[in-house]
Amino acid sequence: MAHLLMVESWVGSMGRLLPSAIREAGHEFTFLTRDLHHYLRSAPEGTAHPLLGARHVLSAETNDTDALASFVERAHEVLRFDGVVTSCDYYLRTAARIAGRLGLPGPPPEAVDNACRKDATRRVLAEAGLPGPRFAVCEDWAETARAARGLGYPLVFKPVDLCAGMFVRRVDDEAALAHAYRELAAFPVNARGQRREPVVLIEELLHGPEVSVETVSHGGSVHVVGVTDKSVGGAPAFIETGHMFPAALDAADTAAAEETACRALKALGLDGVVAHTEIKLTPDGPRLVEVNPRPAGNRITELVRHVTGIDLAAACVDVALGRAPDLRRRDTGLTSAAIGFLVPERAGVLEAVDGLDTVGAAQGLLELRLAEPGTAVKAAGSNNEYLGHVMAGDERGRGARARVEALLDQLEPRVVTR
Repeated sequence: MAHLLMVESWVGSMGRLLPSAIREAGHEFTFLTRDLHHYLRSAPEGTAHPLLGARHVLSAETNDTDALASFVERAHEVLRFDGVVTSCDYYLRTAARIAGRLGLPGPPPEAVDNACRKDATRRVLAEAGLPGPRFAVCEDWAETARAARGLGYPLVFKPVDLCAGMFVRRVDDEAALAHAYRELAAFPVNARGQRREPVVLIEELLHGPEVSVETVSHGGSVHVVGVTDKSVGGAPAFIETGHMFPAALDAADTAAAEETACRALKALGLDGVVAHTEIKLTPDGPRLVEVNPRPAGNRITELVRHVTGIDLAAACVDVALGRAPDLRRRDTGLTSAAIGFLVPERAGVLEAVDGLDTVGAAQGLLELRLAEPGTAVKAAGSNNEYLGHVMAGDERGRGARARVEALLDQLEPRVVTR
């Protein structure tokens, strides 16, 4: 039995899957957080969040990396950790530094730093000769406007250190760019109390379908688990409206996406990680969107598990302990699995979701999760505002996406303004 240190977490999907994977493997974990109430508030009334099943819960200022390192060293002397994990993007760099400080397995901290900063990722991959969009990193509005004129519209505007598509916008002219810039500037601190980097990234708009490559790196080798496709909506935002695993691609496009992802991971020096690498399949070939040194969100890990039997949350635990993960494929009876999200288009209060009984009885349904009546709703601007999701599988081919889309069409949220 091993003892892991978990430094903060998401409260949603992976925030539940990772603690479960630790327990199911016969291990235990200590949970380290700066704000325990953040997790207490997230659990349904009358229940406890799985994170609170930790052997110990430690409280410290996890946003002060220098002070935290000393705190963790003292805790390690008493509790003896065997590995360090987190599911939260905002603490991936912290977890890597702690593992390095304690001499525990983990990816190189510099590699994680470069993967978690979108501007640094662009620079590293460009220097390595990997294909990507033309881009500019800008420190103020004047530089941003000037660089945009040089690159030419349309462009993609991005913060360099947020996740879930927050404040990522398509901009078609300088007026739209100015609006996106002001909107981001009004959000100087992220949801975990960390001050954002003031620089922004603007990129050439890439055309073509977007996919993600799910990989596990261990012992210097990259193992490709598979390729997931993605549907996007909510323009000018880029909101993920659904995914299917495996992606409905031909063999050549699948191989090209996998090769590009592996090259990116090696260029960044990422090892000892489960990674989720996003790629655009443009007419000129694959182009890197971003590299995430953690398991995929939006329940993609569950799509993978339903089709292949591979548990990426368990693999995340294994590589954090320096152990070879179990990546053997198993016959699950499904050949594809897909998820579709209910994306709110206007603000208000959720009164009900019509069609729930019909969808809940549908053939092939794997998951149906919807917000409770009375939930406050705002028009979606990122992947953080979903009203729920539908997940379904197909036993005979790549029909899971069509099945999910048909089910979503039967759900009608009633959002009222009060």
